[in-house]
Amino acid sequence: MTSAAVALDRQAVLRRRIRLLVAATITYNVIEAVVALAAGTIASSVALIGFGLDSVIEVSSAAAVAWQFAGTDPQRRERVALRVIAWSFFALAAYVTVEAVRGLLGASEAEHSPVGIALVAISVVVMPFLSYAQRRAGRELGSATAVADSKQTLLCTYLSAAVLAGLVLNAALGWWWADPVAGLVLATLAIKEGRNAWRGDLCCAPSATSQPDATSTGCSDGCCSS
Repeated sequence: MTSAAVALDRQAVLRRRIRLLVAATITYNVIEAVVALAAGTIASSVALIGFGLDSVIEVSSAAAVAWQFAGTDPQRRERVALRVIAWSFFALAAYVTVEAVRGLLGASEAEHSPVGIALVAISVVVMPFLSYAQRRAGRELGSATAVADSKQTLLCTYLSAAVLAGLVLNAALGWWWADPVAGLVLATLAIKEGRNAWRGDLCCAPSATSQPDATSTGCSDGCCSS
């Protein structure tokens, strides 16, 4: 088998892996959204309701990647998918900023919810693995969209950790401000990643087994070492 054939076989494997990871991410986030919205409504928790809406945003990002890799030539769809992911980042940043400001002004505080705490804790454990696996496959394939979606999954992990900290600290110590303060930091990160996705500046230089194309970009901002 020639090296070119090996490269094509490897690309097929990586694309299939990304499709499976994206499907797993969508499935998990749909379940997460339903449970979080239900638990948040029962507990009158804006933090949990926001967490559920964030899961919906994550689904839209993952769906863009699924749409891209459902085609026979994923690279032709990459730019459109990157735009969708970028706007998902911006939507996440806008929502988190509004809710954080509302929280700091006293309009809402994270409520105690055992179901919500358990759900968010599971997300903090599960989502980093999905993010890492997709980012690794995306970098090897040279897919900016796969890398961008993996970064949004990781950012949502940080948001999960912030929500978890807010729920636990509020329940244990009455520190109602912990969640909104962390949210403002995450909103800043979301804007940065959204701009990177818009430019395709996501450290996705293809490996030796991938074929470079016009939409693939190189490393910048030291992200390859992260």
